[in-house]
Amino acid sequence: MKSILIHNALLINEGSSYIASVQVVKDKIAAIFKGDVPESVLNSSKIVDATGKWLIPGVIDDHVHFRDPGLTHKADMFCESRAAIAGGVTSFMEMPNTVPQTTSIKAWEEKMAIAAEKSFANYSFYLGATNDNLTELEKADFSKVCGVKVFMGSSTGNMLVDDNHSLEDIFRNIPSIVAVHAESEAIILENKKRFSEETMGYMPISYHPLIRSAEACYASSAKAVELAHRCNTRLHILHLSTAKELNLLEQGPLSSKKITSEACVLHLWFDDTDYEHHGSAIKCNPAVKTAEDRAALRQALASGLIDVVATDHAPHLWKEKLGDCLTAASGAPSVQFSLLVMLELVLQGVLTKETLIERMCHAPAIIYHIDNRGFIREGYYADLVLIDPKVEWTLTGKQILSKCGWSPFEGQRFHSCVSQTWLNGRLVYETGKITEIKAGKSLHFN
Repeated sequence: MKSILIHNALLINEGSSYIASVQVVKDKIAAIFKGDVPESVLNSSKIVDATGKWLIPGVIDDHVHFRDPGLTHKADMFCESRAAIAGGVTSFMEMPNTVPQTTSIKAWEEKMAIAAEKSFANYSFYLGATNDNLTELEKADFSKVCGVKVFMGSSTGNMLVDDNHSLEDIFRNIPSIVAVHAESEAIILENKKRFSEETMGYMPISYHPLIRSAEACYASSAKAVELAHRCNTRLHILHLSTAKELNLLEQGPLSSKKITSEACVLHLWFDDTDYEHHGSAIKCNPAVKTAEDRAALRQALASGLIDVVATDHAPHLWKEKLGDCLTAASGAPSVQFSLLVMLELVLQGVLTKETLIERMCHAPAIIYHIDNRGFIREGYYADLVLIDPKVEWTLTGKQILSKCGWSPFEGQRFHSCVSQTWLNGRLVYETGKITEIKAGKSLHFN
C-alpha cells in the first residue's frame, strides 16, 4: 500500500505557518518534511500537489445538533456528517436533545450505534443532565463520553435543569467537562410577559434578543461560574453572546484553565441589525445581539479570552422557521460553512489564520483531552484539510448538503474553499464531491 504525500503546502499548525509536506501511512501522519522530501518517500508515495494551498488539521466542532434519532425529518447523522466533512469538520460532539433524549447510558449507546453505521466524520456524544439523573451520569465512561450537557436555560428539547440542589450535585460530582447552555429562565419569562403585553402578543424576530437578553445570559453564566469555583468543576460555557459575560472569564494558558468558553459562528458574523434582512434564519438561542457584543466577542476570540469556535449547528425545516419571535424555531445549520466564514474574518483582519486554527482545531482537542487529533503531528490521526485560499464563489442552495436545504449564509461571497478533506488517512471529500466512504471513528478522551 502506497503512502500519501501532501506535497508543498503552507502548513498552518501550532502557531506557525511554513511550506511543508506531510506523509500519511494508513490512518496516521507518518512524517512531516519542512523543506526537501527524501527521494525514497517521493518514489514510494502517491503525490498530492498542494502548491499554493493551506494544510490544516481537521476542524473539531464541540457543539452540534444532528437531530438523530427522533427528529430525522429535519436532519440526520448521514446528511449532517457529510456536510461536516465538506466544510473541513472532521470530528464533532453532538448534543443530547434528541428523541429520546440522551440522558441515559442506553440512549447514548444507541446513538453511538447510529453513528457507527452512518457517520462520515469522527463522533462523540454528550450525556444530558436532568433534575434527577445524576446516578445515570455517574455510570458514564468519560474516556468515551465527551462530557455532560446542562441546559441552565430552556431551548429546543425542553431539558431545563432548574433545581439548585441538582445543579450543585452535577457540578460537584461529574469528573469530566460540564458544558452549559447559560440563560436565566426567570429573566426570559419575565421579558416575554412584558413584551407580549406591550406588543399585544405579536413580536417580530427583532424582539428575540430583547427576550433572551444580555441580562439573562449574564445572570446564568455568572451562576455557572460561581458554582464551578465552589465545586471545583471543569466548566465549559457554550455559545457566549454578550460582552458582559466576558468579565467572568480569565486569560491564561489553555492547558491550565478550569473554566473555558466557546463562541459560535452566528454570533461572530451577525448582529441585531441583520434581523431586518435575515429574519428567522438567524434566530438562535442565545440570540444574536448587538454590534458592540459582536465586536467584543471577536476581540476576545483573537486574544484567547474565548477559547473555541463552534457552530451550534441546529437544523430545522424552513417551514419550522416561519413565524414571529415566539413561534419561529430557534437554530440554524452552519457546520458546512463555519470554517469558510471564519476564514472571511481572517481576510478582514479580525484574527490571524494561525489563531483561527488554534481556536477551531487545537483548543477543542486540548480542552476535551482528545486522543491524537487536532494537530498535525507525527503519530496523530491523519485528519487533514486542504484549503484553496484564492477561490471566489457565492453560496447557492445547490451546494448545501444539510438535509434541511437552507443556510443563513446563502448568497454570501466567499474567497476560499475546502479543496480536500482526509479522515483517518482516507480522502473523503474533494472539491464538491463526497467520496462515499463512511470513515468516521468514535473519539477517545485521555
